[in-house]
Amino acid sequence: MTERAAPFYCPYCGDEDLRPQEEPHAAWLCTGCRRVFTVKFVGLNLAGSTALEEVTK
Repeated sequence: MTERAAPFYCPYCGDEDLRPQEEPHAAWLCTGCRRVFTVKFVGLNLAGSTALEEVTK
């Protein structure tokens, strides 16, 4: 994937006016609450197992 996915709304206040931010890398600025945040994709849980199950194996 070459382009970053854009969030649809701020996870803090729900405002939809988000602008890309230079620093930190891949950050977004919410113009409603002025928070800067990043969104990170962690992975898929295809087997239905939890993280705790993976650690205990």
